Amino acid sequence: MAKQRAITAPNTRPIGPYSTAIESGNLLFISGQIALDATGKLIAEDVTAQTKEVLEKLKAVLSAAGLGFADVVKTTLFLTQIGDFARVNDVYRSYVHEPFPARSTIAVAALPMGAKVEIEMIAVRSAP
Repeated sequence: MAKQRAITAPNTRPIGPYSTAIESGNLLFISGQIALDATGKLIAEDVTAQTKEVLEKLKAVLSAAGLGFADVVKTTLFLTQIGDFARVNDVYRSYVHEPFPARSTIAVAALPMGAKVEIEMIAVRSAP
């Protein structure tokens, strides 16, 4: 079994009994992030602002593991309004570049804390 370690970053404290991220072997699994500020409150109602905050959190987690968006191989987006797809894509596109990670987008009835968007990622550490 691969050695596992938890990865944390500022303002990415889980709101439940789970780790922000787990590194196992050369894989990094980042739990879904929502746009909470340092006090645990949702930062804004606007999906564009929430998406930017979520991606900044993911960037911080990747950085804490010594990785970046170029190392991400799979992303899953959860949206409470599928009509927000284009606005979320506009922000997402400014963080990830070709070759883009594989991705799924799922419309859900609700997200924790009233968030409009949640994003999780899987990244791979290249062999040295």
